[in-house]
Amino acid sequence: MRVFRRILLVFVLVLFYPGGKVQPEAYAPYAAAIAEQGYLVVVPAMPLQLAVFAPGTASAVFEQFPDITQWAVGGHSLGGAMAATFARANLDRVDGLVLWASFAQASDSLAEADLAVASVYGTLDGLATVEDIEASRVTLPPDAAFVAIEGGNHAQFGWYGAQAGDNPATVSHAEQMAQTVAATVAVLSAIAGG
Repeated sequence: MRVFRRILLVFVLVLFYPGGKVQPEAYAPYAAAIAEQGYLVVVPAMPLQLAVFAPGTASAVFEQFPDITQWAVGGHSLGGAMAATFARANLDRVDGLVLWASFAQASDSLAEADLAVASVYGTLDGLATVEDIEASRVTLPPDAAFVAIEGGNHAQFGWYGAQAGDNPATVSHAEQMAQTVAATVAVLSAIAGG
């Protein structure tokens, strides 16, 4: 488990589930940028690098940080879907959800949930397509923020290289990361009341 934090009093923690077959370290630049804004970020390793085998991982992390008062979960691709599954089963504990190139399954609908939510996606993503994201709107609260990164793709939501089935990005990795971090921090700020 990788923990990124800036030294200050932290009230909001985001637990971020990695995408399928992606090492947690691939999200280190993103996590560090979010932590620089004053939030605690945890990126746990998953069994066989698949969050589907451990969607409840967040519970163990919650127990390790008893002083944290507000929680957000999120993830990339399959990790985001599993974060949505966790959020649906723990609405009394989770205050926010951030999906990167991901969506909640219909069976995990959060449409009626009182959560701060952002769905961040790339317009050139070959795996979580714009059509997939648009279709997922009905599974999220009506006030969920949908943030389209023009020219962004699937793999640039982490730092792990090209991914089979994806399209080439036309936006820089740094710019995709900046927009993703900004959308994520907006959710965390809303949770923190600021």
